[in-house]
Amino acid sequence: MNLTAMVSSRSGCRTVCPLCQRLWQIDRPRSTRGGAGAGIIFPGKRRGTGRSAVLKSGPRHDQMAGEGRPMTDFTLLNFAGANGAAVPGIKVGDSVIPIAEGLAAIGRKNVAWAGSTKAALGAWGDAEKRLSELAGKSGDAAVKAVAKPLSSVRLLAPVIYPDAIFCAFANFTDHMKEMSDRSPPDKATVQPLHFVKLGAHCVIGPEETIQLPAISKQVDWEGELAVVIGKPARNVAAKDAMNYVAGYTIMNDLSLRDRGTRKDWNVRHDFLLGKSFDTGAPMGPWIVPAKQVKDVYKLTMKQWVTGELMQDSDTSYMHFTIAEQIEALSRQFTLRPGDVIATGSPSGNGRPRGIYLKPGDDLLVEIQDIGRLHNPIVQGE
Repeated sequence: MNLTAMVSSRSGCRTVCPLCQRLWQIDRPRSTRGGAGAGIIFPGKRRGTGRSAVLKSGPRHDQMAGEGRPMTDFTLLNFAGANGAAVPGIKVGDSVIPIAEGLAAIGRKNVAWAGSTKAALGAWGDAEKRLSELAGKSGDAAVKAVAKPLSSVRLLAPVIYPDAIFCAFANFTDHMKEMSDRSPPDKATVQPLHFVKLGAHCVIGPEETIQLPAISKQVDWEGELAVVIGKPARNVAAKDAMNYVAGYTIMNDLSLRDRGTRKDWNVRHDFLLGKSFDTGAPMGPWIVPAKQVKDVYKLTMKQWVTGELMQDSDTSYMHFTIAEQIEALSRQFTLRPGDVIATGSPSGNGRPRGIYLKPGDDLLVEIQDIGRLHNPIVQGE
């Protein structure tokens, strides 16, 4: 990762992160409730209470055939326009290019899918090529004239809003062991299990505030790799399933541990009450196209709760693969562009420790090659 600035100090160094353009303090290793490692403290937080992370390299560049040319890396995102409405864009380096304006600047005007990220995902075969072309011309004067510094925009959720969020239940083997000490199910006899989270009700973007619902005292965190569908998928075989993936983002599948079971009904789980609530699905910061991720099953996954490392795992613990999940879901109904599959949480949740979120906390999820998702927490209604 190219650091844009670095200043030495006795305790470490300060640097400007090229992903979020914020000043971070990199300290010597210190112990945390969830483990030990180098801390990176956000400004405005006291040492030992700040949000921490480990700097990782951003999305790598892969040579991809497309009309005989290598494709240029980009990420797909939404940012808030002057009136607060979502504006679709792409991130190239430290710049954000509004899609419609950027395409017009390179002579591609009135592109039908340029008005939203959901529309772009609905035409992903063409959109990915055109957006890569735009990224490759990000240095042109006409494109630079409409681009904005990443540090100057307020990012929103990358899909506003998913028609459906399918969340894999107990799909990381280290999470299964931590929560119930059970063995992974036999794939020969057991299909993936998913529940649905309500997109328009639950999804918020980076830096948006999580509001703890008054009905729960046990709100837990689950940082997850989320798959974004790029074309309609119905009765898709696992061997073909990855062709339907547009890209990847991060989702925090927040859970109300004291609302997931019902005493007034003879049922084991109530996923609606236990999983869906206002602000209960932070998502972002952007979508990394699938072709830019070399191996989706070798990505580190970390989550810090108010600066303390709690989740520290990787995607190799995923039991049912992304392809197997798409195969199972597409047997039931058609997956649509913009639908999201949250692939499951690794170990490191609050429930086994008896620790739950409280007002004043904040969450920082980092997935290698995807990005970081941060959200502060307040008490809600």
